Amino acid sequence: MLEAAILSQLKTVFEKLENNIYLSYYKSSHSKQNELLDMLQGVSSTSNKIILEESQEVSSYPKFKIFNSIKKSSITFSGIPGGHEFSSLVLSILNSDLKGKFPDEMLVERIKQIKGSISLKTFISLSCENCPEVVQSLNLIAVIKDDFHHEMVDGEFTPELISDLGIQGVPSVVDNNKLIHSGKITLLSLIEKLEKTYGKREVASSNKDLGVYDVIVIGGGPAGASSAIYTSRKGLKTALITDRIGGQVQDTKSIENMISINYTEGKDLSNSLDKHMKDYDINILEHRKVETIEDGDIKKLNLDSGEIISCKSLVIATGAEWKELGIEGEKEYNGRGVAFCPHCDGPYYKGKDISVIGGGNSGVEAAIDLAGIVKTVTLFEFSPELNADDILINKLKSLDNVTIITNAKTTRIIGNGEKVTSMEYEDRSNNEIKSLKLEGIFVQIGLVPNSGFIKGLVKTNKYGEILVSEKNRTNIDKIYAAGDVTNVPYKQIIIAMGEGAKVGLTAFEDLMIA
Repeated sequence: MLEAAILSQLKTVFEKLENNIYLSYYKSSHSKQNELLDMLQGVSSTSNKIILEESQEVSSYPKFKIFNSIKKSSITFSGIPGGHEFSSLVLSILNSDLKGKFPDEMLVERIKQIKGSISLKTFISLSCENCPEVVQSLNLIAVIKDDFHHEMVDGEFTPELISDLGIQGVPSVVDNNKLIHSGKITLLSLIEKLEKTYGKREVASSNKDLGVYDVIVIGGGPAGASSAIYTSRKGLKTALITDRIGGQVQDTKSIENMISINYTEGKDLSNSLDKHMKDYDINILEHRKVETIEDGDIKKLNLDSGEIISCKSLVIATGAEWKELGIEGEKEYNGRGVAFCPHCDGPYYKGKDISVIGGGNSGVEAAIDLAGIVKTVTLFEFSPELNADDILINKLKSLDNVTIITNAKTTRIIGNGEKVTSMEYEDRSNNEIKSLKLEGIFVQIGLVPNSGFIKGLVKTNKYGEILVSEKNRTNIDKIYAAGDVTNVPYKQIIIAMGEGAKVGLTAFEDLMIA
């Protein structure tokens, strides 16, 4: 049964509904069928626009569809969407009535132009923190695109199917028996992948010109949001371009070092950044990427949407992303033995031999967490010593099923065509190539700055970090940078926010002098 507080919140949320939304549950004799019915009855009790009905279809496990009176079967939930997925249920109801947060007209049209009648399944775990974003994105696409169907499948109810498909990580998006994608992915990147997989209809390019701004900020994380707020507060005409608000912060579980805020989570902080920016006159262009930048007194940006936007001053605040090994077998076995999220994918390796690549804090923490689930963990570190905090290293060394190998370079991931079977590494002390039989490899080797799109224009160091002055100026006049994409030390949210504020003030100062 849903708690009274949740039911009360849902009544407020669903007050927006204007049309009937149907929750059609399959007949099932499964032991958890009543649990599903209790949830659906609770949800439907919060609005007379939510109609609960029994389908004539039969399922061996709890299952239901959501549709409106026009589109009969666009979204299916196979399982009971509790935990992290409860929000996916709530949003799918709102979206089915064209309520909630929708992408802008440009992206909606792009979704509609994806070719083909498409039916996808996303296999998830209720403990997975990355799964809801993928489920919600595909459900949203299902509402927008008429010939698109999406089904969320809780792997708990389909172990044989999981085994047959060779799925070893979540979320995993499947078309029939073909793996389309595994792991976290943004809405924009997901659309790009669908376009590449199925094709897109050609439409006349409009090259819409969005005009000239005083400042354009590229990046919607803590540095970008802070910069845009500061320039807007100074009265500068400001636009912000981003793949998603929050950026890497959205993938952060707990945040306990934001001064004056004892605890928050990445998604909550991202929502706060979005809300705060909307208090100001900032043109937020979400779900977009900058393809090229033409320098000059007026800088011209060409976006992947076909739009053109120009500015007097440009701020780069694109942050960083998880680094990949870049070795043979890594991409081929992503989701089939290669993983990046210990919390999401760890349960799939229960009782198995796995490795963790990376001896920093993230790698050692992952190894500690996984040691309680798997049979054995072998942690590999490129340097002669682990780089994590001593308290973590001591905890790791106290675990009986953990082996630590330092001074080792991972060289190849090997599989049988379906899943990972072993990995090769080089002993850097003698250049000897060794191998280790295992079934899973968790990559935890840190971050790489998102500076590739501007490297030919501004100076970067050997790590790809943009070189900036004490006031965040680059080597190019009126181009600035802030946050994790720069060479400023200590990649912390609070530091990125401060750097964003500083770069905003610098841009204002320079425009006033000019």
